[in-house]
Amino acid sequence: IRDSVMTERASLELHNLPVEVAELLDRLDVHPYLLAHLVLVHDSAQRLVSAIEENWPALSFDANLVHFGAATHDIGKVQHPEEMSGPGTKHHRAGSGLLQGMGVEANKARFAQTHGAWRSGEHSSMEDLLVSLADVVWSGGREQDLEDMITEQLAESDGSELWQTFMALDDILTRITKDAELRLVWQTQFAPDRGDSQQV
Repeated sequence: IRDSVMTERASLELHNLPVEVAELLDRLDVHPYLLAHLVLVHDSAQRLVSAIEENWPALSFDANLVHFGAATHDIGKVQHPEEMSGPGTKHHRAGSGLLQGMGVEANKARFAQTHGAWRSGEHSSMEDLLVSLADVVWSGGREQDLEDMITEQLAESDGSELWQTFMALDDILTRITKDAELRLVWQTQFAPDRGDSQQV
């Protein structure tokens, strides 16, 4: 199943999942729809990270952690498949536990639980915020509060004015979201109900 999803992704020129993640997913019974979502969010995270590294070279963060987190953030939906097509947060804690049970360090497994934490105002690292942002923008979404949190850290890294930093980040996100419709169409082909479900 994973091979068929990964073959289909080629038409969108999506980034490959990290080898470690691909091996983890091979050990699980991951529905193609969920796998497609993880591929898309990971690709958006790759694009986001590359742009941030280019524009804010002084920012200190772990790009590999962001890539891993984006590629595994919804892994808990393996145990809670009802949350692939409906609301719910049971997959957050389940995902972190699942990954740790497979030998993943807690520091890396945390993204399965923290990718929605910014909504409650909990303090999040730049890595956590970037995984959350990738999970929003892949489908064309925008979240002002989340973007503001990231803008503050970016501006602090190089002493730029907040408005300048916001405009630069906005340009990056606009470029990423412009292909959202193509990504949504690509993911829909793997939906359990052939496209009638909500996005993951």
